[in-house]
Amino acid sequence: MQTVIDTNIAAAANLLITGEVVAIPTETVYGLAGNAYNPKAVAKIFEAKNRPYFDPLIVHTFDLSEVYQMVTHIPEPLLKLAKKYWPGPLTLLLEKKDIIPDLVTSGLPTVGIRIPNQPQTLELLSKLKFPLAAPSANPFGYVSPTSAEHVFNQLHGKIPYILDGGKCHVGLESTIVGMHDEKVTIFRMGGLSLEEIEATVGKVNSHMKGGDNPAAPGMLSSHYAPHKSIIVGDIAENLNKYDTHKIGIISFKKTYIIPDSKYCCILSVTGNMNEAAQHLFSAMRYLDNSEVDLILAEVFPNEGLGRAINDRLQRAAYKRNEH
Repeated sequence: MQTVIDTNIAAAANLLITGEVVAIPTETVYGLAGNAYNPKAVAKIFEAKNRPYFDPLIVHTFDLSEVYQMVTHIPEPLLKLAKKYWPGPLTLLLEKKDIIPDLVTSGLPTVGIRIPNQPQTLELLSKLKFPLAAPSANPFGYVSPTSAEHVFNQLHGKIPYILDGGKCHVGLESTIVGMHDEKVTIFRMGGLSLEEIEATVGKVNSHMKGGDNPAAPGMLSSHYAPHKSIIVGDIAENLNKYDTHKIGIISFKKTYIIPDSKYCCILSVTGNMNEAAQHLFSAMRYLDNSEVDLILAEVFPNEGLGRAINDRLQRAAYKRNEH
């Protein structure tokens, strides 16, 4: 199969209508999209990504009124969040109607839904008579793509079309919020910060523990991982500990002296956490494709999007930490 990269929204729509899958841009990361109401199309998403069927997908639409066709109700505090932050990097976990196939939700009674803040994809969604199931457009468990080129490098030959929307300006997946024990609960940190959520609905709970039976997308213990080992911690200490390795570094704003300075990836020289989040996956991908054999990352300030960055780094490092 030849994979085409283009900006033709009508071409993407036509492929989706015929039951194909296409990669789409969002403000968070690129998604691999298919008709959420069509189990055969959804199965193609799992196949292209080599994604296990027990990991649920997020459904994308273009307007709040469309959400009510897919869910039984929206609890009042979650509706507040939707009205304030949609379109945006927020996914709501809601009780689904039967119109959403069990394959999309991995048999769970809830479905993750969001309205992305990306003009081409919003236009695409408005042209379709169905929502799009769309996890990140990468092989399962690998670093999420933040450009059309990233998608092509990973999935060319497996999908027919990539809608090119340039680089993602958030660069981290959406924050997933739902209800648990009748309280607003964060299931995955992402592009919407804890502070922004609590400013709208007050104190919230957290239910982000990883495992092999996730309650929401992106909750597996090992995820977003490069092929090379990554260690999170005190970089200066780890540089001494692993001095026999070819080292790559992911730091917030500090420069570290290593034999080859081009492998020291500073995510934001000005200390801007939003900029750091935008550059995280690109840095992971760059080092994974370099000559280094070990990636050292520091722990980011646990505030704002720093929480989501730390979450992604810990999941990326999980396999090594297990051993």
